[in-house]
Order: sequence, then C-alpha cells, then structure tokens
Amino acid sequence: MENCPSLLWLFGTFFYVGLFTIGGGLVAVTLMEEAIVQNGIISAETFYNMVAISESTPGPLGINMATYVGYNLYGIPGALITSIAEVLPSLVIIMVIAKFLQKYSENKSVKSVLSVIRPISTGVIIVAAANIFLLALVNLPSSWSDFDIKTLFELKSLIAYTVFAFIFFRFKVHPIFIMISGAVFGMIFL
Repeated sequence: MENCPSLLWLFGTFFYVGLFTIGGGLVAVTLMEEAIVQNGIISAETFYNMVAISESTPGPLGINMATYVGYNLYGIPGALITSIAEVLPSLVIIMVIAKFLQKYSENKSVKSVLSVIRPISTGVIIVAAANIFLLALVNLPSSWSDFDIKTLFELKSLIAYTVFAFIFFRFKVHPIFIMISGAVFGMIFL
C-alpha cells in the first residue's frame, strides 16, 4: 500500500462505485481500479489478484471486491465500511425504482434511458475483461524498445487458460471445477 486512505474516503469511493455500477460486477471492478489503483492505494497486480479471488468466492463480484479491499486496508472495520458503502446506493435506488417503475415502465423516456444504458454497460464490462486478460496473460513492455515477442505472453498462464477453456467448452465441465483446478494450478505452478 503506497497511500492508505481514510475510512471516510473509502466510504465515499465505494459509495460512488455502488452508485455508478450499472451492468454488474465487472463494471464495479473498472470503477474500483480507476479509484484505487490509479490513486496508488494498491498495486495493479494486487488488485487483479483480489479480482481473481473475489470471482472465485460465492456472492456478487462488486461486494466481494469491496469487502476484500476494505479488509486489506483496515481489517474488519474497513470491510464493513466498504461493503455498506457499495450496497447502500443500490438499496436506495431499488426502493425508489420499485415504487415508480410499474407506473412508468411504458414511458418513452424511461425506455430511451434504458436503451442507452445497456450498450454503455457492455462497453465498460468489455474494458474490465480486457484489463484482466492483459494482466493475467500478457507482459506488456514499458516501451517499444523493450518489446520481445518471446516474452510477450505469460506462457504458463496462457497454456493454463487455453487448456481450461477447452475443457470448459468441450466437455461442459461445471465452472466450479474449472475455478478450483485453476486455483490449484496457480498455487503449484505460478
């Protein structure tokens, strides 16, 4: 941890993440990365390790990440603060929407807003997935003079990804088996 923010800063950050996460956990990951990694709170490698662990644990990715980051920085109080902050906006918004959506669900403006939010959310999810893919499988050089095709890919990770993806799609293996196998592979070989 380069910069350890205050609990109030964490609450505000995760409230912001919870408020603007439209489209699922990977959108939350993108917003968290922007706030936490780019501000030097934790390193990109630590952050994406947290993402991997959070995706492997039961529950929504966004709340798992919020809890993990809070716990990593401040222990149980940090986990509680970040978890509450992450969930609070959704809770309030859902309560308000539930009250009014049925009444206005056929409204043209409501339909228009929802039709714009969907592709934006998809784009943010694609960015998060690409970031995770690049961090896990590609060694991007700091400059073009350092570029070497032989070291561009994390070979062990790329082979593991290919094998597990093949097994998943070819044999229709349950994702839990793939996650557990990947975790074991990572602990042994990486």
